Amino acid sequence: MTEIIADAFPDPAALAAFWRRAWGGDIADNYAAVLQRSLGHVVARDGERLVGFANIAWDGGVHAFLLDVATDPDYRRQGLATRMVERATALARERGATWLHVDFEPHLEGFYRGCGFRHSAAGLIRLR
Repeated sequence: MTEIIADAFPDPAALAAFWRRAWGGDIADNYAAVLQRSLGHVVARDGERLVGFANIAWDGGVHAFLLDVATDPDYRRQGLATRMVERATALARERGATWLHVDFEPHLEGFYRGCGFRHSAAGLIRLR
């Protein structure tokens, strides 16, 4: 049974291997520093195997931001990402956030709407 765990700090090597499986590439070299500044995060584990991840960034006040939601390709289409988003949403609420924002690519709109997110206008500037 896959377990969703709040604030479990994965081993950096395991997290790097997970990003390669989930996204085909690496993420920040020192992701532990990102997690230390986050409102929280959730991981999904199947035994010792890291199979899902979601980070909750925040502004230090009422706004939280769901980032880096990913699942291992072997665990997709089983409801795992939905369970992680539900747990991350509850965690953000428990820790005092009033709003939870998420940005996503158009092909993920159905997923995030199914998780309870509604459309909002936003702006974006590409910095690099």
